[in-house]
Amino acid sequence: MQTQDRSTASNCPIIRETLQNAITASQNHLLSIQYPDGYWWAVLESNVTITAEVVLLHKIWGTDKTRPLHKVETYLRNEQREHGGWELYYGDGGELSTSVEAYMALRLLGVPASDPALLKAKEFILERGGISKTRIFTKFHLALIGCYDWQGIPSIPPAIMLLPDNFPVTIYEMSSWARGSTVPLLIVFDKKPIYLTEPGINLDELYAEGVENVRYELPKSGDWADLFVGLDKGFKFAEVSNLMPLREAGLKAAEKWVLERQEATGDWGGIIPAMLNSLLALRALHYDPCDPIVDRGLQAVDRFAVETEEIYWIQPCVSPVWDTALVMRALVESGMEPNRPELVRAGEWLLDKQILDYGDWAVKNKKGKPGAWAFEFDNRFYPDVDDSAVVVMALDAVTLPDEELKRSAIARTLKWILSMQCKEGGWAAFDLDNNQDWLNAIPYGDLKAMIDPNTADVTARVLEMSGRCDLSLGSFALRRALAYLIKEQEQDGSWFGRWGVNYIYGTSGAISALALIATESHISNIERGAAWLLSCQNSDGGWGETCQSYNDPSLKGQGDSTASQTAWALAGLMAAVEASTTVAGSTLTPETLSAIERGIEYLIATQRSDGTWDESYFTGTGFPCHFYLKYHLYQQHFPLTALGRYQKLMSNPPNCPS
Repeated sequence: MQTQDRSTASNCPIIRETLQNAITASQNHLLSIQYPDGYWWAVLESNVTITAEVVLLHKIWGTDKTRPLHKVETYLRNEQREHGGWELYYGDGGELSTSVEAYMALRLLGVPASDPALLKAKEFILERGGISKTRIFTKFHLALIGCYDWQGIPSIPPAIMLLPDNFPVTIYEMSSWARGSTVPLLIVFDKKPIYLTEPGINLDELYAEGVENVRYELPKSGDWADLFVGLDKGFKFAEVSNLMPLREAGLKAAEKWVLERQEATGDWGGIIPAMLNSLLALRALHYDPCDPIVDRGLQAVDRFAVETEEIYWIQPCVSPVWDTALVMRALVESGMEPNRPELVRAGEWLLDKQILDYGDWAVKNKKGKPGAWAFEFDNRFYPDVDDSAVVVMALDAVTLPDEELKRSAIARTLKWILSMQCKEGGWAAFDLDNNQDWLNAIPYGDLKAMIDPNTADVTARVLEMSGRCDLSLGSFALRRALAYLIKEQEQDGSWFGRWGVNYIYGTSGAISALALIATESHISNIERGAAWLLSCQNSDGGWGETCQSYNDPSLKGQGDSTASQTAWALAGLMAAVEASTTVAGSTLTPETLSAIERGIEYLIATQRSDGTWDESYFTGTGFPCHFYLKYHLYQQHFPLTALGRYQKLMSNPPNCPS
């Protein structure tokens, strides 16, 4: 799907009134959904496994009767596709592990195996190899209720909790999300509990080879990672023989770690996997359901729920800080006065959310001082670089009553971000030099998300922050960051997108950064990136990219057009246009302006009468190839940002006759 060839740029045919009407409608919608405290917050959607695992959690704790779990049945039935399975992301054709967990949840909710929907799901699951071919975490959840044997689940020595910080391998070499999930799993994997549920179920019908023929063992991959499979056999022998060294001390340390990291609101890490695993650990340790720690934890899970008259489901996370900062940027960039009361309330809310406590990041970062932001309402242990950089840009764009307070907050954040620069020159999301890739080979790391290395998109965000807010990173840090970002550019001109789908996201961010801070020195990199974006414009004028591009890079930049991905591509192209007009010898092609115009036309044409856009596709990334997200505000604020930047660009149109 290529952009149509046009030999000359049009004479700016988009009527200014039409453009302004689209901007105003979008602004009015966003203002109408602002919360009274000043923040914006919309639903964050993933696949159905999160909800299925919450059903299992409540069945295990016996708290299922106090939640409207009967509505989950309707939700899961609605999400089942015609082929019988459930999807990892919209339109993927169905995914095995996701489907097994949805099937499990429906059985736990009392749906019989003879139900037509489950018969159809069973056929889908068996055709793909059944339970034995699912991921480790699916098997783990099944083992909790006796539907899979613990022998096929990896063992993790609890003694790893006792390793000193300066040891070559500790839990802090895992990504923050892997760490928050793994520490409680040390307890659960050690205890190997099997819980009786009401109703009691088995899933024998989902073993393609027949349940009597199942081999409960870790799969081998045929490479050096099989070393871990051999080690696992040794660990299991030590468990059975009661020879596991420092077992009790390790379990006590894991329990202490889990308890210390619970927020006052009950959350752990602000993400459902860490919250569920922590509650499972407490259950394995025989905590009482009425214990305040457990009660707070269960209530925290409840706050992630979305309930209507008919359905009930659970979000994987909540994103108010991220949503608020991005909406603020969109409103200002689309022409709203920076001292407007709604923006002032939002800015003051963000200032109040700055984290001034030390978190897990400080274990490897001994020099940094607190001053960052997290993604969620409450998450003091895990602020992140990406959110912090976006918040800085949002605050810089607005005018607050106490500008000195704002500047102090920004200064603290800049120092913290600089202290988080990795050895390779870039920035990761949550930790410093969290890059030991071999951890992805351990048996239970089959999501390949055990580490948090520096990435092009987060690095670009920091560089964009520096340029847009006139904040100096220092020449040494800047040179290293630029070198890293350029090294990450692919041969075709694109950049990989770790946190958004995918190359469109990464390329847009990199161009936007380079155009602000390295225009002349890196104009060729900017132009190559822009050329790649031009090459994948769809015939309808928009851009889209399938999540499958993470599995198959030949699909990069290919997919049905979406509002959010079109807005990303436009942001990158408009940044390239502005950069090109300031560099001697750089020529702006008419085709570029024509492509931008067609992209804007696509956004205007697909905007609904209430000022909103709609898209079904998932354009956010949790773990590439394994877990994707749909931010329900992405399709609103990113298009508004693009429209606002286009309006500014056309106020002095390059190569466009006046």
